[in-house]
Parts: sequence; structure tokens; C-alpha cells
Amino acid sequence: MSEELRKGEYTAANINVLEGLEAVRKRPAMYIGDVNVRGLHHLVYEVVDNSIDEALAGYCNKVSVQILENNSIRVEDNGRGIPVDIHPKEGRSALEVVMTVLHAGGKFDKGSYKVSGGLHGVGVSCVNALSKYLKVNVYRDGKVYEQEYSRGIPQYAVKEIGTTEKRGTVVEFLPDDEVFTVSVYDYQTLASRLRELAFLNKGIELSITDFRTKDEQGNYLSETFYSEEGLKDFISYLDATREHLIPEAIYVEGEKQGIPIEIAMQYNTGFTENLHSYVNNINTHEGGTHLTGFRQGMTRTLKNYATKEGLLDKLKFEIAGDDFREGLTAVISVKVAEPQFEGQTKTKLGNSEVAPAVAAAVSEILTNYLEEHPKEAKQIVDKVILAATARHAARKARDLVQRQTILGVAGLPGKLADCASNDPTACELFLVEGDSAGGTAKQGRDREHQAILPLRGKILSVEKAMQHRVLDSEEIKNIYTAWGVSIGTKEDPKALNMEKLRYHKVIIMTDADVDGAHIATLILTFFFRYMRELIEEGHVFIATPPLYRVSSNSNKQGVYCWNEEERTLAIEEQSSGKGRVEVQRYKGLGEMNEEQLWETTMNPQTRILRQVTIENASEADRVFSMLMGDDVPPRREFIEKNATYANIDT
Repeated sequence: MSEELRKGEYTAANINVLEGLEAVRKRPAMYIGDVNVRGLHHLVYEVVDNSIDEALAGYCNKVSVQILENNSIRVEDNGRGIPVDIHPKEGRSALEVVMTVLHAGGKFDKGSYKVSGGLHGVGVSCVNALSKYLKVNVYRDGKVYEQEYSRGIPQYAVKEIGTTEKRGTVVEFLPDDEVFTVSVYDYQTLASRLRELAFLNKGIELSITDFRTKDEQGNYLSETFYSEEGLKDFISYLDATREHLIPEAIYVEGEKQGIPIEIAMQYNTGFTENLHSYVNNINTHEGGTHLTGFRQGMTRTLKNYATKEGLLDKLKFEIAGDDFREGLTAVISVKVAEPQFEGQTKTKLGNSEVAPAVAAAVSEILTNYLEEHPKEAKQIVDKVILAATARHAARKARDLVQRQTILGVAGLPGKLADCASNDPTACELFLVEGDSAGGTAKQGRDREHQAILPLRGKILSVEKAMQHRVLDSEEIKNIYTAWGVSIGTKEDPKALNMEKLRYHKVIIMTDADVDGAHIATLILTFFFRYMRELIEEGHVFIATPPLYRVSSNSNKQGVYCWNEEERTLAIEEQSSGKGRVEVQRYKGLGEMNEEQLWETTMNPQTRILRQVTIENASEADRVFSMLMGDDVPPRREFIEKNATYANIDT
């Protein structure tokens, strides 16, 4: 048999069996989503979720997260501590089994945990597999136990190292830089998740401390989150900058058909629906049966009340379900013993028994509220009628957008300089501030794969605008049309239809000044409110043009700099030669010629693109509401807290 033939053989010897946690290290994205920023932070969530499960079981009320100086993480709780006795089947400590075996944990035993977020038993063992170093300390039965691991492999057997009066588990780990493309934890991302967990699990104290950063007083950056009233506090936090329609949030907490349900809702004067749904603390951003039940219960109850009171008698058209939820902020949280999620990502609940339970809970609390608060009830119904009237106006605008979308080249916006390729996966659309920069970008682009759409000034602020006003906007119509998306699918008339998506990348390219930042924020607000699916699927990016060009007699070509540190370094390097060093500050894209714009901002080989992601939907909702709303003090406080201050030469 020839060597070539033997190479092509497919026998039992070709079948690889991955032992222990090898599978996780081989395909980490299958278990934690990706190996970038999101996956890195997901490791922390997996460990914290175990502590929260202890709290839900009634054995824990404090969880602390520490970011250590070397970007390792320490998570501590005061729960029962992971069992350390010998596992009857495995013949080794239960602690080691939990840390090194996939699909091992107490979540499969109904007697240990009534509800849990981690259902697949892969959480903490995955963290272990993807950590360069991990140490567990267990405080249990008056003793301290310890075990260390390297990339999932135990370095020694579980050992007793002392006595203690406290109880709980401490997990300290350093993510493996051979696996992850980033290694620096973001304090705000972790803090937002812990704040969210505090709202979802009232009575539990969650804290975070960053040992890498000190404030002006020399104290480490630290926050503690605790909620006495759960989702009522959550609604107050989310809607802090919105004008309320009713004085207090409508709130219900209880158990229906054996399912613990907690719901809080508040009407505001805005025109967007902001629903946030959770199952066992997992943010189900794709919804599911609990969200269906909420919508059914709410629509049915409000419609019955309005009809009974004769408030819809003068209305000449039918009220739709969406009309009842316009200007509504609501949080729906359910705890399900055996949830069935659609897919490993756990983003859509499939349990059919949850819908009628949630619908019954909503109907009951809303019926009582409407009967007891007739004034507020009329305000809500008036808002619903306004929404229905606006919907009729919006239909005309929406139909116009639909007609203009992808009917051939003739249907595309006149200012769009399209690319030659018809392959959406290879094409990208630049949204450019103004005709001047648009002209430069058109000249400097790769005509095969890059399309340019200049925007005239600042687009409409959509945060407080009614839908038909948004869809009447020429610039926004052009974005819909150019991108090839439309409104309405078979499943949802309000959902974004991406079947005819023309570009897999849309890149916001604005000037590196205050106006440019404002325009980028306006566009991002529009995407978040009306095209969120495109952000979630990773299609939205922000271009990063350089701020400076440093040149000298010895280097006339110059060096481009994207921040102050690079500028200082470039000046130092070029100051050693003869002649004067010149620093050019680029205030706008129009100050560059087409070669410079291509080289620095548009060339896929050299440019810096920032992908827009949604790490925490509820926090993003709050921030957009605050930045684009009418309430000035919170916005000023946010800007002062997050601004990067510079010394201005006078």
C-alpha cells in the first residue's frame, strides 16, 4: 500500500477522545461564547452564579468580587462551602470532581438547589480549564480546605490547611493568556452585572473592589450593591431620567402554578418599549414564554378595562397589543426549577407552562391596580390611544421605508456611493459625517468592498421621538434603505427584517471632536432603539481616526498618533534629530486627503475598528435614556465621572 493511500485511511486510530477538560481548552467558544472581552468576563459570572445559587437556596447573603493587581479575580461567598468529602463514584474529593469534571455539580440534584442559573454543570470547571492558575479555599465544618490547579489539572489532592469559624468558598483564578486574546478586566462591566444581580435577588449584598485603581483619597475603587425592594428598585434605577406617567411602579411578587414570579412596571412619557426579562438571573434578551405571558396578560387586562369603562368608544380603529406597551419600562423575573432554553446560549425560554402563570400574575395585579387607581388608569389608557394613533401615522412612514428598500439600484439613496461587490459578507458601509468627509472617503476607499453614505449634519434624536417622526427622517430612511433592512417579520411585525442585509459591517466614521462624538452617539441611540439585532449579531463598528500627525525634517512622512501617550512618545523620538518637530491635530476627517484617510482609518490592514457590543442591555438602556433625555444633572454627573481630562495649551 502506498504512503499516500495510508495517509488517507480513516480507522479507529483517527478517532480522538478528549479527556477531562481538554474539550473546553480545544473549543472554548462552545462553552463561554468567545475568547475576547465577553468570554473573559463570562468566567467571573460563572463563579458568581454559583454563589448566587447558594443564596437562592437560602445559605448565603454576601458575595464579594475582587480584581487583583495582576488581573486575576477572587470571588468569595459565605455559603455552605463546596463539599470536600470523598465522592462515592469518583473515589476522590467532591471539590476536585466539581472543579475538574464537566456536567458535575449539585444542580442536577433537585434536593440541593430548587432553582439555578447553571444547568449544564460546566460553569466552574470551564473556568478552571481556561485559567492559567486557579486556587479554591473551602471553609466548612470548622476547617479550611485548599486545592490548586494549572489549566484544569490539580497540582495536589485536596488538603486541610487549618481551622476556622467562618464558612463559604473562595475561588481565585487567572485567565489563561494562551486562550484569551484580552486579559484586562473592565471594572464597570463587572460592576453593572453585580448591580443587576443585586436588584434581581433582594437581600443579598454584592460587592466589587478593584485593587488596580485608587481614587483621589487613596482608596481602592469599590462599590457595594444591595436592594431591599428588588425589581421596584431596579425600575427606579432604569427610569431615573424618564418622566413618569404614574407616581409609583406597579409591582407583583408571588408564586403562580409553582413558579416564583416577580414583575415591576412603570409607564413614562417616552415612546419606546423597554422590557427586560430574566430566568433564574439569566438575561433572556431573546424573550420566551415568560415574556409572551406578560404581554398577553397585560394586553388582555388593559383592553378589557378600557372597553368596560367606555374609554375606547370614540376610537375608529382597533387597538393593537404593541400600543399597550409603548412608553413602558418593565422587568420580568421568573425562577423555574427545570428551565428549557432554546440553545446553549440560554437566551430564550421555551417552557410552555410559564406563559399562563405569568399572564395570570400580571392580570391579577393589573386588574386590582386599575380598579384602585382610576385616575392613573385613565392616564395609561390615554397614552395607549395616543400610541395607537401614532402607529397609524407610522404605518405610512414604514411602508415608505419598505418600498424604498432594495428594489434595485434605483431604490438606493442618491448620496450612497455603493461598492461593486454583491457579497454582503465582504461588503462594508461607512456612515460619514458630512459631504466634505464623504467626498474624501469616496476617493480613498476600496471601491470593490466599501460603500460610503454621507449623513447631513446630526440625525434625529430618537430617544423621545414618536416612531412615525423617526421614520419620516430623510437620513434615517437612507440608512434603512442603504443597509437593506426593513421592519416586520412573520413572527413579529415590529422586529427588524435582515433577510436582505447588504453589508455585514456598518462603520460609523465621524470627526474626532465633540460634534463627531455627539453624532456617533445619536447614531448609536438609533441603532440600539430600532436596530438592536444588528448590534447583537456583531455588524456595527466605530472607526477610529488618528488625533495627531507628528513629523520632522528627518521624518517628513510623519507618524500618526491615536492618543496623548503616542503623541508624547513620537515627539520624544523625533526631537533627537535636527530640525523642528511639527504636530498636526486632526479635528475633522476633511483635514486629511484621501491617501491619509485610507491609510489611517479605512484600510482593513492598518485601521483600528471598535466593535459595538451590548454587555448589559438594562445598563445600556439606562445610559442612553440618561444621555439623550431631558434631565441635565445626571448627564452632567456621568460626563464628569467618565471624561478624560486634558491639559489645554493656552
